[in-house]
Amino acid sequence: MFTGIVEEVGKVTKIETTGGTRKLTVASKELSKELKMGDSIAVSGVCLTAVRIKAGESFGADLADETWVRTSFSRIKEGAEVNLELPMKADGRFGGHVVQGHVDGTGKFIGLEPIAGAQDYWLHIEVPAEMTKYVVYKGSISVEGISLTVARIEGRNLTIAIIPHTTEATNLKSLKPGDPVNLETDIIAKYVEKMMGGERVQGAMDLDRLVSQGF
Repeated sequence: MFTGIVEEVGKVTKIETTGGTRKLTVASKELSKELKMGDSIAVSGVCLTAVRIKAGESFGADLADETWVRTSFSRIKEGAEVNLELPMKADGRFGGHVVQGHVDGTGKFIGLEPIAGAQDYWLHIEVPAEMTKYVVYKGSISVEGISLTVARIEGRNLTIAIIPHTTEATNLKSLKPGDPVNLETDIIAKYVEKMMGGERVQGAMDLDRLVSQGF
């Protein structure tokens, strides 16, 4: 589990394809020092498994074709910047919101608009129609693995306030209008939808069964 607080911006240094699997190499000076073979790491919001680790230099990750096609990785080339985050530690602070690293879909980066009289920006994103029901005013959303708060919703267009630190500490400044961006909506919204639809989670069903048996 992640929290959407980007710890380092890495750079894709190599993309290879072998037997239908794409192999990425990502330059990472800091987080690669903490990685061990098989550890999870969020790369622009996608939970991947670290392999081919060179501490203080880089790590590798293998991508199935499904992951490549369904995420913003389809646009990346060697030299692309990616947001990196290690899983949250059990004794760590919960800085953002619950981010699983399971991308729901890709949106379209419209642009960063400077806010008049301030150093902040408005981030404009177009989201897929099927995802709009999970996005609410002042709710959380993960964009390229960054935990952000929705400021305005107009149809499929989201507006998010971005402080200068977020711009400088993530890959947002490297994006171009039209670029796909990884989106993950709040997991709580999905559970609420499931329960409101009359489907009960397995744990609740098991509890009812135990109660009926006198436990």
